[in-house]
Amino acid sequence: MSLLVIGTVAFDAIETPFGKTDKIVGGAATYASLAASYFYDKIKIVAVVGDDFPTEEIKDFNNHHIDTEGLQVKQGEKSFFWSGKYHNDMNSRDTLATELNVLANFDPIIPENYQDCHYLMLGNLTPQVQQTVIKRLKNRPKLIVMDTMNFWMDIAMDDLLETIKMVDVLTINDAEARQLSGEYSLVKAAKKILTMGPKYLIIKKGEHGALLFHENHIFSAPALPLAEVFDPTGAGDTFAGGFIGYMAKVGTVNFNNMKNAIIFGSALASFCVEKFGTEKIRNLTEQEIKARVQEFVQLSTFDIK
Repeated sequence: MSLLVIGTVAFDAIETPFGKTDKIVGGAATYASLAASYFYDKIKIVAVVGDDFPTEEIKDFNNHHIDTEGLQVKQGEKSFFWSGKYHNDMNSRDTLATELNVLANFDPIIPENYQDCHYLMLGNLTPQVQQTVIKRLKNRPKLIVMDTMNFWMDIAMDDLLETIKMVDVLTINDAEARQLSGEYSLVKAAKKILTMGPKYLIIKKGEHGALLFHENHIFSAPALPLAEVFDPTGAGDTFAGGFIGYMAKVGTVNFNNMKNAIIFGSALASFCVEKFGTEKIRNLTEQEIKARVQEFVQLSTFDIK
């Protein structure tokens, strides 16, 4: 019962008020699979890189129980590259460069031994590619989680709506929820989005936590107040990876388990932002994760007398 992660494995160059980096490894599939690896050990990845991608990075995936047979390496081509600069509030950023390179013609090939997929994480890619992945699996996974963004709402709304119909969980941020639904109230937005197909909706609110919606149920997860946030890049992907990794670990899909999964995903994301890129989430200990989850529990535990 494997967990299949689809998305980008790429290079990023990041500048924040706390410093800047040269090219470092990033990408939605990178963050999501690393986060999931702390809860589950049967992770398989489908992505594409150029021959400029370091072999030692692929070995590091393998060290985290991430199967890389589905990671296509295109000889003579370059990996996807993104560069961005964050503003002082760390919520807004300017894109300085986007080079699609190998991603421009990405065809997600699913190896035969990936067909035992019970859990599918669709990282942020074109809705058409996300659809293709679902259709190429011989059996529908037990749980399909999908991430997307406002860019696809702007240029590929019809394809996006078709893809949303095919998934169990949609994860987007608050601005995207409002754009997708046309509603300002997040409660009204969620009700409308749930009629589009997914059984569950997660609305990420950055430093203000996350909301989980299912039928008439709502769960509000806190965000952990951090003294220092160095780099928000990949936090949403880390959250999604931690979420589906935990769900794969417990094995039962229901609202209560998803509430816990959101806390574990939030805990992983809170580590991610404390260093540049994937640095902090590469070598966490079980004790560190448990302690961080307890901090989330303490944030929202109280007695009424």
